[in-house]
Amino acid sequence: MIQVREYARITTDSSSSSSLDCGVVSEATFAWLQDLAADWQKVAPIALIDGRRSMKLGSYVGFLQSPAGESIEILPKTGLGAGNPEASRRILQRMLEASLSIKPRTAGAAELLRICEPLHEWIFSQFIAEFKRLMSLGLRFDYQRVNEESSFIRGQLRLEQQQRQPPGRQHLFHIRHDIYTPDRLENRLLKTALNCVLSHSKSSENWRLANEFLHLMEEIPIEPAPLRVVARWQSGKLMQTYDAVRPWCELILEKLNPNFQQGSHQGISLLFPMERLFEKYVEVSLRRRTSTGIHLKPQVSSEFLLEHIANGAENRNKLFQLKPDLLLKTATKNQVLDAKWKLLDESMGNAEIKYNIAQSDLYQMFAYGHKYQNGDGHMMLIYPRHECFSTPLPVFWYSDSLAVWVVPFCLETSSLVPGAWQQHFGILGNERILASGMQYE
Repeated sequence: MIQVREYARITTDSSSSSSLDCGVVSEATFAWLQDLAADWQKVAPIALIDGRRSMKLGSYVGFLQSPAGESIEILPKTGLGAGNPEASRRILQRMLEASLSIKPRTAGAAELLRICEPLHEWIFSQFIAEFKRLMSLGLRFDYQRVNEESSFIRGQLRLEQQQRQPPGRQHLFHIRHDIYTPDRLENRLLKTALNCVLSHSKSSENWRLANEFLHLMEEIPIEPAPLRVVARWQSGKLMQTYDAVRPWCELILEKLNPNFQQGSHQGISLLFPMERLFEKYVEVSLRRRTSTGIHLKPQVSSEFLLEHIANGAENRNKLFQLKPDLLLKTATKNQVLDAKWKLLDESMGNAEIKYNIAQSDLYQMFAYGHKYQNGDGHMMLIYPRHECFSTPLPVFWYSDSLAVWVVPFCLETSSLVPGAWQQHFGILGNERILASGMQYE
């Protein structure tokens, strides 16, 4: 398996040395990646073709497997140096759990070993572990209406059909009755996901367990079009035992099964945008530290940049919706927080490089501050912490009344790095720093 990280170069040049920033693949795999990138271009760019034999990946992470059998694991770029693949994979796994709104279980020996698995095998392991717990509690059965022709009466006689019974078959009865069966939508989707694990897993343990569970579910059919019906998955008190396995099942069906992907390419593409994963990870981590009386609202969209009255129109039209990642709301004020997946450099604070902060990000915060905070108060830009950005930067002032703080977020401890900014924000007042490597609750 080829292991690279975000923005790495993928090439067919065998003279290039393989590293986390450069992966060497075969001609067949490269051609498949070109087709895949062209298909994804309609939704979001995953790679930029920079030559006939080379391409540069974007900010998507995950796992790719070409029809030729070559596998590529794309890890987050969590530092400016060489990086640690195991640490990057562990961070990616925790971000993925946050984005799926999954509460991790207590880490044991088996869970610690799974950290070293490739991303797709780790997803398979998590799904099978949750499915095993579900099987220990028992699958849910449901009543299913059956119409059939039988030699004896059971349930309700279908009089209209019975009256039309031709001579020679009058000894048979048209009946309608209910049977108690495990053949229900949720179980069919679980079996479909298990079948996907059996087809694509290279782990002997995952393959063995998937094969064992498939035999136990032999009487349940596979769902032929899972993506069309997955939204009908029932939730409620009677289905609580299915809550833990559901997100893993949906992830496998939506991302890992090539039969359900768009296009005709038969490889595996399990890709996630790092910007969205980081935003969700920050939200989940800060929410559990928010003080009493303060609400953390994600993706608010109540304000617009402009109002405009078109020619002949009577009402004002609101244009260019403003949508910050997070909004801290109290009874008296709002505070905007925006998470950016970008590596800053605190040593480059000169007027030319400006710590590597994008000018567009500061313009965006300026608009947020005036629309959501009436041009008054403190805001925060959150970037990942790494070896070149480990302490909060000095405050930036838009005016005498509006300021923005640039604060590193530690991916290992799931917390903001403490600093002078704390006296202006109603979060982390009673900060509980998690030990390195522990998972959020």
